[in-house]
This record gives sequence, structure tokens and C-alpha cells, in this order.
Amino acid sequence: MSALRLLNVRLGSEAPLVELRVENGRFVSRFDAASSPARLDLAGRLVVPGLVETHIHLDKACILERCRLAEGTLGEAIAQTRNAKASFTEEDVYARGAQVLNQAIVQGTTHMRTHVEIDPGIGLTGFRAVRRLKADYAWAVTLEICVFPQEGLLNNPGTESLLCQALEEGAEVLGGCPYTDADPVAQIRRLFELAVRYERDLDFHLDFDLNPNGMTISEVIRCTERYGWGGRVAVGHATKLSALPLADLQGVALALAQAGVSVTALPSTDLFLGARERFHDKPRGVAPLAHLHRCGVTCSVSTNNIGNPFTPYGDASLVRQANLFANVAQLSTEAELLDCLGWISSESARLLRLPDYGLSPGCRADFVVFDAPSPAAIIAEIRPPLMGFKAGRQTFERVPPRLLMPG
Repeated sequence: MSALRLLNVRLGSEAPLVELRVENGRFVSRFDAASSPARLDLAGRLVVPGLVETHIHLDKACILERCRLAEGTLGEAIAQTRNAKASFTEEDVYARGAQVLNQAIVQGTTHMRTHVEIDPGIGLTGFRAVRRLKADYAWAVTLEICVFPQEGLLNNPGTESLLCQALEEGAEVLGGCPYTDADPVAQIRRLFELAVRYERDLDFHLDFDLNPNGMTISEVIRCTERYGWGGRVAVGHATKLSALPLADLQGVALALAQAGVSVTALPSTDLFLGARERFHDKPRGVAPLAHLHRCGVTCSVSTNNIGNPFTPYGDASLVRQANLFANVAQLSTEAELLDCLGWISSESARLLRLPDYGLSPGCRADFVVFDAPSPAAIIAEIRPPLMGFKAGRQTFERVPPRLLMPG
């Protein structure tokens, strides 16, 4: 029976220091009489629930040196990745995915939904590699696999049967990329039919440009309501929303909230790829989460890509992504920064429908320790986590830097 007593824990900027108790991988209000808990004095450091990555691509991470970037457009990113993907092997995908997971763990991530491309060219190679990663890294990260048709579904014969095979072999979520088909609405409708058949949540790459015309999010809302899939549908990117006048955005936001469709902003990718045709007065072009959140939409901020033509940057730090989003969206008050923290933790957990998430008795003991004066400061100052725990077991530690002053 494993047990841990955490002493002098801070849960907020003004909150008194408290004690947290962990037993058999969960927070408890009291220990079993037979327990002999280990003790860890956190000396007033902050504890937050483990960070939650809702949208990342492990299968195509860290391939930038295999690609050529000239235009920096979405079309080029898809084409360059398609070329690189032709030589992917299971061991290759596994090694690159492990590289990102190693980074994510020490950045405080304890849950992750990774999107994996499925098509006749790559087959199930990426999926099977990531499925191995899921098993091998379960000690530190709960990995959820979302399979999706990056190269198109209806326009790409053979893709649907491969998606179904991946779902039958354990993929937890079905994804979509409607803009890759000649009939985006038809892809959305077909994916909802498959999601209902296989009883799977849905996660779409959607409305990924800055032209407010041609939005497909309304079809996602309609299908969510038709099939009763509220709370089980997310859309990523949705940058078209940033191009809407406030009155129009208000209507969409309320419809999203009523239907139960969540929205994920991917600031690093959206800033890199967006508005390439503009030299001056470039729009910021990220989904307006603050307004969506006020309207009742579940929101998250996530990484998307690391080291590939979609996003040449990244260190798998969700705190850094939340800080980037705060800069772009001009969020600065304590309440706004706490929202940003929620979009990589509690709200992201809601999006993934994670059970038993949090710091209360009965919750799974997945948590991260920060040396920060307040939760808002974690985002404002991009504070790195000092240590993390999965099911009450420590998964990493970071030694703080030490100044070497003369004399």
C-alpha cells in the first residue's frame, strides 16, 4: 500500500498552507490505519492538477530536417508532411513520439490526446507506434489516441476502412479534417455516423483560415444536436471565428455552448501559418477563447505540432502555449490568467471528459508542483514545474538554477 503525505502545500496565492494525502494513487481525506506514508515538505510551493494536452500530433513531430519550407502555408505543410510520411516506419514514429513525450512529462503534462494520421499511404503504422507509446509511457502520461484523415476521407478511397480498423483496435477518438475533402459537410456527416456506430468522441480540425465565409462549424453544431453528442465533440483551430464581427461571434458562441461543442486554440501553429498573404496589419488569427468561455463554451489551449512544417517550434510546454495565447489575446488580469491556466488544466480535462480530475479526495493523484507566488504567475512568468506525480508516484524533478555570484 503506497501512501504519501504532502506538507505545507499552497493551493492559491492567498490560501493557507494545507496538507494533501495520497494513497493507492488517489487523494484521500485520511489514511488507512495500516498506512505508513512517506513525507514530502513542499515548503509553500504551489500544487496544481496535472496539465492536459488536448491536441498534439506525435506521429509527425520532429521531422523539420526532412522537409523544405519556402511558403510557410498550410498547403505546403500538408504536402511536405505527406512526402516525409512516405518513409515513416513504426520505429521512427515511436522514437520521435517518445522524444516529445519526454519533453511533455517534464513540462507537467499528465494527460494527452494525440491525433494520428490514417490513410492508405501510411496505413496503421503511426497508430501502432503511438499505441506502443501509450503503453510504455502510462507510468507518466495517460495517452488518448484520435485517428483522423489528414489526406481526406471521401476523396481518398480506403481511408474509411482503415479508420474503422484503428477504432476496432483501440483508438479512443475519431477525428476529422473537413477542408481536405471536396465536400467538407459530407465528411462531417459521415464522421458523425461512424462516431455513433463506434460510440466514440469526435475532434475536428476545422475552419482553419481567416476568411469568415465558408464556415463549417455550423454543420458540426447541427450534427452534434442531431445525434445527441453534446459534450463529446471538439473543434481545433477554428480561426475563422476570429474574423467574425462581435454580434456574429456571439451567435456562434451561444450555439456552441448550447450544443456542447468545445473549442481548442492552437496559437503557435495558427500564428505561424495564418495571414501569410498579408504584409501589414496582420490579424492575430487565433480562436477568441475568452469570449467563447464567457458564453459557456468549454475551451482549451494546446500545442498541435512540434518541429514540423506546421509548426517549426516547440518544447511541449503547455504553460508556454498558454502564455503565448495570453499575449496574443491581450489577457493580463489575474482572472484572465487563471482562465488561461484552466485552458491547459481543468477546462482541458472537461474537454477530454477525464474522470476524477483534481485535488479533492477521490481524485486521481496526478499533480504538478510549481515554485510561483500564485497560480496566475505560472502563466504570466512561464514558470517551469519543479516536479510531477502520476497516480501519486513522482515522475520527474527539475533542479532550480543557482546563481554563482563572485565571492
